[in-house]
Amino acid sequence: MSIAPVTAVAPTLGTGYVEPAGAALTDGSAFATALSGAVDNVQSLQGTSNDLALKAVTGDLTDIHAATLASTRAAVAMELISTVRNRGVEAFNEIMRMQG
Repeated sequence: MSIAPVTAVAPTLGTGYVEPAGAALTDGSAFATALSGAVDNVQSLQGTSNDLALKAVTGDLTDIHAATLASTRAAVAMELISTVRNRGVEAFNEIMRMQG
């Protein structure tokens, strides 16, 4: 097993978004793309968790660990998105206080 070399491309944000090397976006579109990708990822995790929970209730689930992990992943991802949202609102309010 070999280790892949480091490239000039920015690391992924866990959402499938990769900023092109050398691209300097200042209009906020990169942040918007990353944030919408993160929300889509949370929705996907919650959907998987709901499907596995439904299988557990109906008795079709063969691996309870998969359901537990999916539920925990969805909860942690939702908590992270909620924290990012709260910090963004706090930052916006602080900027508005500085202007007024």
